[in-house]
Parts: sequence; structure tokens; C-alpha cells
Amino acid sequence: MKSDPVGWPGYALAGVFLVALALPVFRWGLEGAVHNRKLEVIPDLKNKSIHGALNMLAPLGLPVLKEGEEFNAGIPIGSILRQRPPAGTKVREGKTVRVVLSQGGETVFTPSIAGLPLRNAEMLLRQNQLVLGEVTEANSLRLDKGLVLSQDPKAEASVEKNTLVNVVVSGGPPPEGILLMPDFLRKNSAEASQWAAENGVELVLVKDAGSLFPYGTILEQDPGVDSVVSEGAKVKVTISAKAGGKSETASATLHYQVPQGSSESLVRIMLVDQHGERELFNGLRSPGAKLDLAVPAAGRARVKIFLNGILVEERNL
Repeated sequence: MKSDPVGWPGYALAGVFLVALALPVFRWGLEGAVHNRKLEVIPDLKNKSIHGALNMLAPLGLPVLKEGEEFNAGIPIGSILRQRPPAGTKVREGKTVRVVLSQGGETVFTPSIAGLPLRNAEMLLRQNQLVLGEVTEANSLRLDKGLVLSQDPKAEASVEKNTLVNVVVSGGPPPEGILLMPDFLRKNSAEASQWAAENGVELVLVKDAGSLFPYGTILEQDPGVDSVVSEGAKVKVTISAKAGGKSETASATLHYQVPQGSSESLVRIMLVDQHGERELFNGLRSPGAKLDLAVPAAGRARVKIFLNGILVEERNL
């Protein structure tokens, strides 16, 4: 067998030589392909949506990649907050543009401040990173003077931090000659009839035969609580017309004495029966003050007593 005059060392040396020769050629070709791509100027994408950015970059042959999200109240949610490379940079086709999107302002839920003294309401808003906005006053039969009647935005609304919460505060009972609509919800229609007769108001009864509430229970009223009612006006109430004909609502008397202390307490009393919950009383009372409330209740019922927003007692009726 003849021996190979070159031998494997020679072949190996030749292979190395060919690779060394081919590498520059490959690099030259690759660089040529890259440099043959068009130069493009990256547009300003700030405040644009991802869809808008794609429409701007696609014709330039530039892909877009979402790199992250950040809270920023000054840029609408879902809009581009910043980009990399920045606007005005010259790049070749195929260069990826990375963007960070805005999540808008940080959001919080508005607490329920209805029924609280204005000072307490403002403190609660601050604790929830919100700001007390416009304060207006309206007369009320439902809440004592100085307590919050309503709020805007409403409780449990999702809003940005530092949002202004406007409130309406009770100015107490109206002056002589001004008639306000009482809160008749869940009360018996006889109460509304008596009030209407005493104040020269026409009461219109609408019956709801499908209601599960006891006969005569007021389900809706128009106008709403604390609305101004003129003499001779029509007031509409919807009552339960449940079969049975007579009211099935029992009544009990609740006696409660506010604990002794150094300052007034916000007392709130809720009735819980087979038909749900409703508020019986909400107001400021001095230490040692006594409350006697007639409590209408259907079936098994109980009351919950809150002092300054804290549940302190439950009683079965």
C-alpha cells in the first residue's frame, strides 16, 4: 500500500488555510448585506399607542418591542412613555425599537364618607391619598348639621391618587316654609299618607304585586330624600302589594344610651331582617344621650349599633 505523500498534517493545514481565507469573505458579505439596508430615522413615538407606533415603524422596516410599563399620570394609559433608541436616531432597517408604556396614574378606591363629620371625612380621604374638593351645603331631615350627605366620586369608585372628592354637607333641618321629602324607604305607606295629608301634598300610590316585602312597604319614592317639595305637588311611592292584604310588619322599641366620654359620638343604627339591611339612625350624640327608636321588622330581625364607624353591639329583636 502506497503511503500518502501529504499526510494528515498537510490536510489539516490546508483546512485551516481555507477557513482563514473564507472568514474574511463571509464577514465582507455579511457587512455588505447589512450596509446595503436603507438608513431610516426613528420617529417620535411618545404619547402614541402601540398600534400607532406599529403603523409608523412598519413602513420603515423597524420592529417594535414592549420593554415594560410604568405609572405616569401625565401620559394616558396604554400610550408610549419613552423609547430606545430615541427619536431622530439614524438606524438601518431591521433595528428593534424598544418602548415603555404608561399605566396612567396610580389608582385607589374612594372610601365611603357619607354620614361622617366633615373633618373626619377629610382625614379619611387623606389616608386614602385623596383630596377634599368642593364643599357645598344642603338642608337635610336625614342627617344632622355638619355630616356628609353625599360624595362625588361615589364610594368604591376607582380613581387616580390625589383626585378631588366633592361633598355635600348637611345644613340641618330647613328654615320655616321649606318642605323636604322624608326618607320613606322600607317604611309603611301609612306614614307617607299621614305626612302628605299634613303638608298638602298629593300622594300617588303605585303597587308592585311581585314584591316579596310585606304589604304596604314603600319600595321606591319620587322625589328622593331631602328634595324640596312644594305645596300641592305630587309625590309618587311604590309599595309592596304582596298577597295577604295587611301589613305583616311587626314593631319593637330600641333603647340605647351613648357611652360616657369626653366628646360626641357618631351613632349609626342598622336594621337587619329577612329583606336585607336599612339605616334607622345616623347622627352625632353627646355622651350619655338616650335614643328610643320604633323599629319595624319582618320575621327574625336584629340591629347593629356603630359608634364612630366601629360595630360595638348587635341585638336580636
